[in-house]
Amino acid sequence: MTGKSNRDFGGAASGRLLRRLLVGTALGAGVLVTSVPYAPAHAQSAQMHSINLPAQPLAQSLKQLAAQTGLQIAFGTADIGSARAPSVSGNISAEQALGSVLSGSGLNYRFTGPNTVSIQSAAASASTGGLNVAANGAVVLNTIDVNAQGGEGGVNNVQITAQDLARKNPVDLQEVFADEPKVAVGSSLPMSQKVYVQGIEETNLAVTVDGARQNNKVFHHNATNLIDPSLLKAVSVDAGVAPADAGPGALGGAIAYETKDARDLLEPGKSIGGLVTGTYDFNSKTSTVGLSAYGMEGGFEYFGYLNFAKGDNFTAGNGSVIDGTSANLLSGLGKVAYQAESGHRFELSHEQLRDDAPRPFRANMGKLVPPKPWEPDIRDYTLDRSSTVFTYTDESPEGWWDPKVVIAYTSARVETLIYPRPVAPSTESDTYTGVGKTESFNGKAENRFALDMGSITAGFDFYKDTADLDDKFEPGTEHASNVGLYAQARLEPWERTRLSFGARGDNQWFEGVTGEKWSNAGLSGNISGEYDLVPDFVTAKAGYSHVWAGVPLAENFNFNPNWDYGAGPKPVTSDNFTAGLVATYQGFTLEGGIFRTDIYDARAALYKTTAIEAHDVRSQGFTLGAGYDWGSGHASVKYVNIDVTIDGDPADSYLGNYLVTPVGQIFTLAAMHRFDDWGVTVGGDVEIALDYDKVPAGSKQIEGHEVVNVFVEYQPPSKPNLTFRGEVKNLFDEDYASRATYGQEFGDVKPLLEPGRSFRLSATAKF
Repeated sequence: MTGKSNRDFGGAASGRLLRRLLVGTALGAGVLVTSVPYAPAHAQSAQMHSINLPAQPLAQSLKQLAAQTGLQIAFGTADIGSARAPSVSGNISAEQALGSVLSGSGLNYRFTGPNTVSIQSAAASASTGGLNVAANGAVVLNTIDVNAQGGEGGVNNVQITAQDLARKNPVDLQEVFADEPKVAVGSSLPMSQKVYVQGIEETNLAVTVDGARQNNKVFHHNATNLIDPSLLKAVSVDAGVAPADAGPGALGGAIAYETKDARDLLEPGKSIGGLVTGTYDFNSKTSTVGLSAYGMEGGFEYFGYLNFAKGDNFTAGNGSVIDGTSANLLSGLGKVAYQAESGHRFELSHEQLRDDAPRPFRANMGKLVPPKPWEPDIRDYTLDRSSTVFTYTDESPEGWWDPKVVIAYTSARVETLIYPRPVAPSTESDTYTGVGKTESFNGKAENRFALDMGSITAGFDFYKDTADLDDKFEPGTEHASNVGLYAQARLEPWERTRLSFGARGDNQWFEGVTGEKWSNAGLSGNISGEYDLVPDFVTAKAGYSHVWAGVPLAENFNFNPNWDYGAGPKPVTSDNFTAGLVATYQGFTLEGGIFRTDIYDARAALYKTTAIEAHDVRSQGFTLGAGYDWGSGHASVKYVNIDVTIDGDPADSYLGNYLVTPVGQIFTLAAMHRFDDWGVTVGGDVEIALDYDKVPAGSKQIEGHEVVNVFVEYQPPSKPNLTFRGEVKNLFDEDYASRATYGQEFGDVKPLLEPGRSFRLSATAKF
């Protein structure tokens, strides 16, 4: 049994919950604020203005800054997301105010005319503090896709910036998505963590890393997409409605991970740098060391990063040591790039990650009760993931020419021992090694056409995916290839109105384990938008999408060469709807929304069934949130209520390995405060998951939990290149499993518990 019972807010449970809420809310999580480099002065921007902007959402500050200075400031809400701006006041130039407003946001700006400014993602900022310096000494600003993929109309988007990641200092995906209750991550082991967006399992989303498609459905007991958070620069999640240029297969939305490069780490004016990080977790005695070197010279850039993690099994909140949870992780990222004075930029990156250690026999759960006598409690797993990406962009586009080309190869490989049922009279299994591997050769070519009222992105993409099982007795392989054409418009056609709409057409060729082949084609469309009901105060948002995703590949370790495909698998489709309201006032934010995702003919190809088993999936619910930013800190509270069904019945986490998992009601609270004079940031976050009893008949309810995490961070004012951090994870030693962890409702499964109270120390030195 995981968690503690009697979570009805009565008696002792009520007092305990109240104490933890008070402690968690009183403490905060910090963001290290960095300054944004200024663009060269322009006539209008150099004039002095009386600026008076409170600490508030960044979108609000930009609108008010435009009104106070006369600048025309164009920005996409996808880039702005939920970012906040500090208070700015005084008799200063518009350009100085703009730099201050964007400070710490991870965004830059580009003047597109004497009186017009475009806000840009800092992902494409270039050398010398975000600027390119041409041979003649003139400053050439990078051109970035202002309306980048993700966050359509800001309707139901999660933006995790570099500053958010610095505040969270995550060691796994659970911590990456901490304080984002609509995104649940199951399992306490990074190599078996699966991400669920509004309950929808991530293989039903368009997932990319640096623009490269991830086709990683290998083994349901493993992670779908193991990522080392230390490599990440930003994460964007489109929950439900996703744009056409997010890629194929965005049935329940999209997740875009972006990794670091030299431009993100170099100090202004420097051409070379390095970073050393070290972390020690006292619970599992895990040491993590990260080493990086980077530089820029004559248009060339390089970035190299290695991260090592080694440790023992952790202790859960109930005092038991959880076997198979030791750390043995090696990850690395290398990037080289060249940018010509003309703006043509070529980048090649390679990411490699390996997790190699004994794990629970089924790596996303504790054990079966009772266990199968021929199976050990743990077995060795080796998980390898790699991604190689080539990207071409023009950082100084002219007119309608703003191209982007991505070509990528990604793979995920799992190797483990197979334990067949013994054949009498033997009682021992005749073990052998099984290897599952998925591969994807994919890419896209697109161009962004700039318009007076926005932009249109149009292009084509492709993928060639393979899923292969190397098995002694029953090997199998499936293939899927796809070509898609798409266009996405992001416009501000009228005052107070922002629209995004697009469509894509896909043709897919699918080949089963029997060698049979089928071809299917379909259309997808989306529309979303925002309207300022009360300017600078209340905004209404809504979006809808219909997605055609073709036939997904089955999970490798489920392959059965005797599958009967019949007339062929049906293409999977979905419909998504979301709507909401956001109110902002002098640093306060209040928002709420509703959502619904219906996926039709979702494939769940199990070994003992046919290859075309399909289900109808629904996820629906609502979200609420409130926050306040006081300049040197902020606090937020978020709530989500997610109800999921499979074929009209309550969802279970067994099929949830492939489709959707029970979530229910989750609260998150986060707070932080910076003492700038001392270089100290303090804070914390709280997650509260309520009991969940909407489970299949005969199943037990999923127990709730309350978890508090706190930290303090110190950056010596005299040595800003050094950072020291102390954390306490699971402050009250809660005995629990995370909500999306497999098997909590089953009587014959002991779910994989989370670590108990964990003290963690870390240090970072930047050169």
